[in-house]
Amino acid sequence: MASRAEQMAANISLSKFGKATELKQRLWFTLGALIVFRLLSFVPLPGIDPVALAALYANNAQGGVLDIFNTFSGGSLQRMSLIALGVMPYITASIVVQLAAALSPTLAAIKKEGEAGRKKLNQYTRYGTVFLTAMQGYFLASGLETLAASSGLQAVVEPGLMFRIVAVISLVGGTMFLMWLGEQITSRGIGNGISLIIMAGIIAQIPKLIGQLMAGLAEGSLGTGIVLMFVGMFVVLILLICFMERGQRRVLIQYPKRATQRGMMQADRSHLPLKVNTAGVIPPIFASSLLLMPVTISNFAGRNLSPDTAFGNVIITINQYLAHGQPLYLLLYGAGIVFFCFFYTAVVFNPEETADNLKKQGGFIPGIRPGKNTQDYLDYVLTRITVLGSAYLALVCLLPEYVIGATGQTQFFVIGGTSLLIVVNVTIDTVSQIQSHLIAHQYGDLIKKAKLKGGRSRL
Repeated sequence: MASRAEQMAANISLSKFGKATELKQRLWFTLGALIVFRLLSFVPLPGIDPVALAALYANNAQGGVLDIFNTFSGGSLQRMSLIALGVMPYITASIVVQLAAALSPTLAAIKKEGEAGRKKLNQYTRYGTVFLTAMQGYFLASGLETLAASSGLQAVVEPGLMFRIVAVISLVGGTMFLMWLGEQITSRGIGNGISLIIMAGIIAQIPKLIGQLMAGLAEGSLGTGIVLMFVGMFVVLILLICFMERGQRRVLIQYPKRATQRGMMQADRSHLPLKVNTAGVIPPIFASSLLLMPVTISNFAGRNLSPDTAFGNVIITINQYLAHGQPLYLLLYGAGIVFFCFFYTAVVFNPEETADNLKKQGGFIPGIRPGKNTQDYLDYVLTRITVLGSAYLALVCLLPEYVIGATGQTQFFVIGGTSLLIVVNVTIDTVSQIQSHLIAHQYGDLIKKAKLKGGRSRL
C-alpha cells in the first residue's frame, strides 16, 4: 500500500511539472552547465598535435590508471584538453581534507564550528586542489614530452620549459573552472554539481561504445549472444545497485516524554538511518587507482626495455598478472574494495560523536544505555551492515571485470562497475531532488489556496 501511495504521489507531482517555474529554470541551468563542460573537453592545450597525441595515447595509456581519469573526464585526457584532469584533483583534495579532519584534533575542532568551519575546510580543499592540479599537470606535461621523444611521435609541437608552464597554468585554470561550475550547479541547479560532471563524462563515452558494438556486429567479430549477455548483466547490476543504495538500517531513537500545549505527556520517536553502503563509490575508485598505478608506471618505464633483461622481464610479468580480468587483479581489487569500504565508513561516520549528540538531546536507543553502550551498539550495527555493503560493492565491481576479461571484450571496461555505481547513484540523487522540488511546489500551491480561502471567509 505504501509503495502504491508513493507512486500516486509521484504521478501527481509529475503532472505539476509544467507549473514548477523554478524547477524548470534549475534544470535548464544544469543542462547548460553540462553543455559548457562538454564543449571545454574539446579545447586542446596550447602546443599539442591532436593526431600524434591520439596515436601516442593508444600506444601507451591503455589499461592503466589514465583510463580511469579519461573515463571520468569524458575523454578529455585522451584529447589533452584544458580540463584533461577533470575534477579528480578536487575529489582527491576533498577526501584528504575529510581524512585529516577525522584524524587531526585541530581540523576536527574547525569542523565542529558549523557553517564557518565548513567554509574553512572548503577553502583548504581549494588550496589542495590547486596544489594537486599543478603537480599532476607538470608530471603530465613532462611525461608527454618523454613519451613523444621515446616513441618517435611528436605530440608536443615545441617541447621545453615554456610548454610545461603553459600546460600547468591551463590545467589549473580548467580544473578550477570545473570546480566553480560544479558549485554553481549545486547552488543554482539540480543535484550535486561535481557528481553530475563526472556522470556526464561517463555517459559521453557510451555513444562511442555503442558505435563499436554496432561495428562489431556488422563485421561479425562480435556475436549477438555476447551483446545480449552484457546487456542483461548490466541491467541486473543496475537493478541491484538501485535496491542496495536505497537500503538502510533504521535504528529506533526514543526521546523522553514532553508536555504538550494541552498538558498531555507525549514521547517522541525518531529513526537514525544507517545506509548499507555508507562509503559510496570511494572504495572502488581508490582500489582501482592504486591497483592500476603499477601497470601505468610499468607501461611508461618498460616501453623501450628488452624482454631479455631482468628488469624488462619483471615489467612484462607485472603487466600480465595485473591486467584486467586476471585472477591476481580480481583478488587484489576485491580486497582493496573491502578494506577501503571499512576504512572510509569509519571516517565518515563517528559512533562516538553520534552517541554524544543523542545524549545531549536526551535521545536514547530502547534497551541501550546512553553513552559508551550506545557507541558500542552503533559500531556493532554499522560493522555488520558494512560487511554486506562491502560484499555488494565487490560483487558489482568484480563481476563485470571477470566477464569482460573472460570474453576478451575490453571495450566494455568503459562502463564497468565503478562507472555504473556513479551513474546510478547520481541519477537516484538527482531524481530525489527533483521530486522534492515538485512536492515543495505542491505545498506552496496549497498554502496559497488556504490563504485565499481564509481571506475570503473573513470578508
